[in-house]
Amino acid sequence: MPGPMELILILLVVALIFGAKKLPELGKGLGQGIREFKSETRDPAPPPQATTPLSDVTVTDVQARPLDAEAAPAAAERDHRA
Repeated sequence: MPGPMELILILLVVALIFGAKKLPELGKGLGQGIREFKSETRDPAPPPQATTPLSDVTVTDVQARPLDAEAAPAAAERDHRA
């Protein structure tokens, strides 16, 4: 944990980088993010419901096709040159 002098130095550097006008906006955003994180860790949102019932979903198998024998060596050769 940094000491008080290190914290003051860090705050000065942050003020120089972002400017005094941006610091309240940064603090507000940081606070909202922390609050949202805490609320989600306490009460996580339920998973979203599927819009389409699984009984209406059709699964289709796709046949694999063999690789082109002439194109495969050219692609392998091209990869080894790089």
